[in-house]
Amino acid sequence: MSLHLSKLTLSHFRSHQRADVTVDARPVAIWGPNGAGKTNLIEAISLLSPGRGMRRASAQDMTRRPEALGWKVSALLSGPRGTHELNIRSESGAARVVEIDGKPAPQVALGRIARVLWLIPSMDRLWIEAPEGRRRFLDRLTLSFFPDHAEASLSYEKAMRERNRLLKDQVRDAHWYGALEKQMASSGAAIQGARQAALDRLAQAQRSAETHFPVADLELISTEADIPTTAADLRDALAEGRFRDTAAGRTLVGPHRADLYGVFAAKGVPASECSTGEQKALLISLILANARALAADGDTPILLLDEVAAHLDATRRAALYDEICALGAQAWMTGTGPELFAELGPRAQQIVVRDEHGRSFVEKTGE
Repeated sequence: MSLHLSKLTLSHFRSHQRADVTVDARPVAIWGPNGAGKTNLIEAISLLSPGRGMRRASAQDMTRRPEALGWKVSALLSGPRGTHELNIRSESGAARVVEIDGKPAPQVALGRIARVLWLIPSMDRLWIEAPEGRRRFLDRLTLSFFPDHAEASLSYEKAMRERNRLLKDQVRDAHWYGALEKQMASSGAAIQGARQAALDRLAQAQRSAETHFPVADLELISTEADIPTTAADLRDALAEGRFRDTAAGRTLVGPHRADLYGVFAAKGVPASECSTGEQKALLISLILANARALAADGDTPILLLDEVAAHLDATRRAALYDEICALGAQAWMTGTGPELFAELGPRAQQIVVRDEHGRSFVEKTGE
């Protein structure tokens, strides 16, 4: 059984005062006018995985206005690891609370239950924006393969914040740095190893697939000096860099300085120099390759594709839908009208979202 949502309920989430959606494992085509609340629907699903969701919004930003009562997202998730009831909620803008099968759980635990991948319009600038966006993309990809990547990242970031505080305060005592650098070295090496392993998996999935989308060659690089790959080497680099880091007031070596370099393989052209259409096609290709690699392990993910068909011609749309259906993935896709999903036919179920006086209404239509 592939991973899929069978029920989704939203309460006071963004534009949705109340929404109840019941679906099967097929792809879900969501359509309606701009501003009706389609993206809000799939943003709620993105919260079923670790992190801040596909918009990286605060809990307060997700609450419905003007009530501002807090919000709740509930889902029934079925897959190869069984069926789970997930509840994510926030009261009056407070930090999110996660419950799995009625029991409190940390956010990172979601990664062991649900593999959720997404592609949204803001990611179209991935190859030309700052490295931070590409690191986030890489870490989401890595997290899908290695759920423990979230814990390693949190451990590294916490230790680095403490080390940066010492650097800004001009602390010179080596003993203060030793424990923090040991923690950063251990988790940092795990981060780099998982990232590279994820890229290797992605490369294999691209090479072995028959796809209408271009292959992207990816390489893990650094914005400055090469990043040590072993814990011992990273610990030495951190210790040796204290004087330089003190002058800068921050840590200048480590996986937080990594970048993702992409090349349109067939043309040998850097992704950053490709056309807008080519860059979009490369992103779609990578999301599909990520999904194929997970499916090969029996972990077919849920896909969230916001406005993905808007700039594809009918042939490329049909190719995308064929690949999604071949994967057996439940893909939640948004668009402004049903014509964008015509090539799916009965392979998908359709949901229409409409807005009435600032309130979103969701209705399943057809079969």
